[in-house]
Amino acid sequence: MELFDKLYDEYENAKVRFIGFTTNDTRYDFGIVYTNMFFGKPLVICMQTSRSTLLEQKDLEDLDYLQAVFKISTKEQAIDLADFFKEELPEVPFQSQYE
Repeated sequence: MELFDKLYDEYENAKVRFIGFTTNDTRYDFGIVYTNMFFGKPLVICMQTSRSTLLEQKDLEDLDYLQAVFKISTKEQAIDLADFFKEELPEVPFQSQYE
């Protein structure tokens, strides 16, 4: 008897980008994994806090979410981060995960 029911087990050669930048008062270091998994949303990893999330353009409108997921202390920092990602993240058309 198997202990777990495997939902998926995929191998993929993913494109990974590492980018560091500064704003007026904060330094950021991110890894961005572009994958076909997760409806095509890039996996964004903060290299400083090890926190990660799947992000797409419409997620950037929710500043409270960005503050929470990346432990950002001010709304201004969340705005700076959203502005950065608006330039760097691709538009992701809806993809069904179950086709």
